[in-house]
Amino acid sequence: MTVKSAWYASELRRELGLRNRQWARGRAHVESYGDSPVIVYAPESGGHGNFFDAAYAAIAGRPEWLRRFEKVHTGQRTLPKAESESGPARRWRELDSSMSSDALLMNIFCTPGVAEAPAVRQALGVDEEAPPVFGWKARVPLKNGHFDRTEVDMRLGSLLVEAKLTEGDFQSKAAAVVESYRDFDEVFDRERLPRVQLATKRRREAVEFPEDYSQEYEEPILETGSAARVTVPELSALLLETAPYIAAADSRAEEPGYASYQLIRNALAAYALGGSFCVVHDERRPDLREAWFAVMAAVKSAELRVRLKVLTWQELAGTLPEGLQDFLDRKYGIVAPGRVASELELP
Repeated sequence: MTVKSAWYASELRRELGLRNRQWARGRAHVESYGDSPVIVYAPESGGHGNFFDAAYAAIAGRPEWLRRFEKVHTGQRTLPKAESESGPARRWRELDSSMSSDALLMNIFCTPGVAEAPAVRQALGVDEEAPPVFGWKARVPLKNGHFDRTEVDMRLGSLLVEAKLTEGDFQSKAAAVVESYRDFDEVFDRERLPRVQLATKRRREAVEFPEDYSQEYEEPILETGSAARVTVPELSALLLETAPYIAAADSRAEEPGYASYQLIRNALAAYALGGSFCVVHDERRPDLREAWFAVMAAVKSAELRVRLKVLTWQELAGTLPEGLQDFLDRKYGIVAPGRVASELELP
């Protein structure tokens, strides 16, 4: 993460922390330990403080959406234990966090009528009518005939969506991994993609902000040509077929890599699908937009570039129902262009 990205992410976290401290009054919640407390909500009878009521009711009625709550919050040690009157206490989930971009995405697109609204579809450039699929398993082809089935935040028809809020960046990944995708050189001019040097050995620890942990350590989920799944420990062996030099990576202090790996992978997913890809981010994070433009500039095909899009939550807000707009304003400070966010109580 660059110094600039870290500053923008920190400032947005600070504002969201203050807004959610206000929003959490009278709602079941806890605050994380540490210098920058994060509000984490607990489900209540008929609702959940981190969700717009109509959206949460719709989620509760769709098992495939409700399964998104199975992902456990990685920062359990930074949070007070959840209380339970009977039986074992429920473990905190990533969707409970006020900083979760996935929760924000579901708040919007699980609200009845939003995904079908012509104004929303026009903003996203989606023609076909299809319900949103969250955590969609893309099948991005690798050079060795296998597939990367890492999750995409949302699929809406032929559109793939990556949602961002307070995450530091779009993740970096070793060059050996990125260059193992079948269509990498057909889609990208590799010399124009942003490069980084990566430490080969890093200690993985639970952190306060689960969105950063998920990003930094998100591993490709591979699938063979059959229905068999390939797990992370087998990743190096598979990549040996297309990147022989990866075997020596652990013996070096650093190895070459690419920045914005999530954007590269999802652009490749859209290319393989014959669809489009959109990054939705907060206008208070211009660093994320700049990172996306840097990746788009390396795309060879003009036809594919027009299918790669960027949209802010603020631009999307203007197309949403009034009740949902009020929720986004008060809880996230997200308002349509030309409007002023609700007053923020300062400590």
